[in-house]
Amino acid sequence: MSDQTISADALSLVSAYKRRSMWRAALVGLAVLALVTLVVVDINTGPANMSFWRTLHVILDPDVATNKEQVIIWQVRLPVALMALFVGAMLGVAGAEMQTILNNPLADPFTLGLSSAASFGAALAIVLGWSVIPWFGGVMVTVNAFVFAMGTSFLLFLFTRLRGVSPEAMILVGIAVLFTCNALLAFLQYGASEFQLAQLIFWQMGSLARATWTKVGVCAAVLLVILPYFLSRSWALTALRMGEEKAAALGINVSLLRITVLGGVSVLAAVAVSFVGAIAFVGLVGPHIARMIVGEDQRGFLPLSALCGALILSGTSIASKAITPGIVYPIGMITSLIGIPFFILLILGQRKRHWQ
Repeated sequence: MSDQTISADALSLVSAYKRRSMWRAALVGLAVLALVTLVVVDINTGPANMSFWRTLHVILDPDVATNKEQVIIWQVRLPVALMALFVGAMLGVAGAEMQTILNNPLADPFTLGLSSAASFGAALAIVLGWSVIPWFGGVMVTVNAFVFAMGTSFLLFLFTRLRGVSPEAMILVGIAVLFTCNALLAFLQYGASEFQLAQLIFWQMGSLARATWTKVGVCAAVLLVILPYFLSRSWALTALRMGEEKAAALGINVSLLRITVLGGVSVLAAVAVSFVGAIAFVGLVGPHIARMIVGEDQRGFLPLSALCGALILSGTSIASKAITPGIVYPIGMITSLIGIPFFILLILGQRKRHWQ
């Protein structure tokens, strides 16, 4: 083979790589534009009669807002819309990296039991007034939910360290945690008062109504710390998708990579669930949509997973207010209706590939 042929092949590969990179960047840019539009629509959706452009004008220039617009947009709706954006992105990233490090397409914070554990922790605070950390009595529901979600993540990590534990077994462990926490939760519900029971049910359904600027800031800070770290490890995570042995042959410390990534994923999922309650399937559906669009390369897959998760939850927030005028439905109900059919199709697809 001549040097000219090798040079032409190399140039062709470089050109194809540049086209793929530009395509990924264009897709991410379109997703960002769609997300900004959805956030403004989310803020605009509700009983107050405000146009899309007036809402956008008030967001970009708060000084032009009337007192009514100041309260409706900046104090009520904008924190909720941004909470949907950040929590959706956090769940999307958490689901994407859970699927990567466990090599399991069914892994996400809900199917692995983190949401159920968080619900049980919150129930202990609501019904029994018991806080895992005594010094946080004022926010013990959130703290309990966070601690129990992190504890479940640690349990899952211990199982990943056991030899012979398959990716399918990890899902079974998550299901076992889910049913165990649901059973314990049922005991607490049975002895709860009417007021406590209403709190529990509302928390389990997942809601953005508890959004505050402080919580939005915490979510943004957590995401802005962990997402860049994951992106810095994108090459190693992409290599891990080829198999643990191949990744190790490339010089990657697979055990250390799994530990650090699972730690970051646990914080993302625990913070998100502790603030908004149980939100099903966002961490499952978002990454699979991103994977179908850009494939497994983490440089495009990871940011698009975050954007898809944010788009899903922002769209769900709009739907929760638009279904019945004057009523805001819990978003967990809507994400479940969206996610369950997708989950079934995913299982059927896995079964079909297994028999081929």
